[in-house]
Amino acid sequence: MKPVVLLVGRLPDVMRNVIRELEDLPIQWLGAHDRAEVIAQLDAEPNIQCVVMGAGLDDTIRGELIGVIAARRPDLAIHLKDRASGPAGMAPFTRRVVEAEMLHWNVLDTA
Repeated sequence: MKPVVLLVGRLPDVMRNVIRELEDLPIQWLGAHDRAEVIAQLDAEPNIQCVVMGAGLDDTIRGELIGVIAARRPDLAIHLKDRASGPAGMAPFTRRVVEAEMLHWNVLDTA
């Protein structure tokens, strides 16, 4: 079974592009764009291994989402992308995060 990563971002097109760019990784990707979707994904998928949050969301919203995620799933690492690299930096950031996390998930040999 592939590990599951939840991508949270403001722009659906950016999330789709990230998933397309990273399809070589042995990951099942889920996406969410707001509080309701984050809650729905967390409640529906117990196998989420980590969360990667884009920088397009306002800081107040990002803070709220971090609280929601931490309250529902305190076991999850939440990775926040920087703003300086812009939307084009989301895929490289996500790749670095997921490849580092995969070392802990013991899935590199099954790729």
